[in-house]
Amino acid sequence: MGYGKKVWIFPDAELPPEGVNNIPGHESVIITNTGEEEAKVNITLFYEEKEPVKGLCVTVGAGRVRCLRTNEEKDFGGYLATVGEQYAIMLESNVPIVAQYGRAETRAVAFYTTPGYNE
Repeated sequence: MGYGKKVWIFPDAELPPEGVNNIPGHESVIITNTGEEEAKVNITLFYEEKEPVKGLCVTVGAGRVRCLRTNEEKDFGGYLATVGEQYAIMLESNVPIVAQYGRAETRAVAFYTTPGYNE
């Protein structure tokens, strides 16, 4: 049995633009799978002015961690986040996982992480 929950929501996502001293913006979702079965994670993105993006899928091996960089198609289920666009991220997994969101906010030279809402 693994730790965590099967549904995670991060309501405050935004890939920040380049900031102070030309430092590139960065955001990612970190998923930890402590269980003995591969996690199949479906990702849905929600926006204020457009329809949700559905059908993004990633896997996280049993007993593994995976970083989903939102500016890397290979990491983010074949999708690229748009710089400066506000959105929300929902993860739905077949097995319990632990997830966390992180953003390097280079406009203010700050980094923060936050756990999401989970079910």
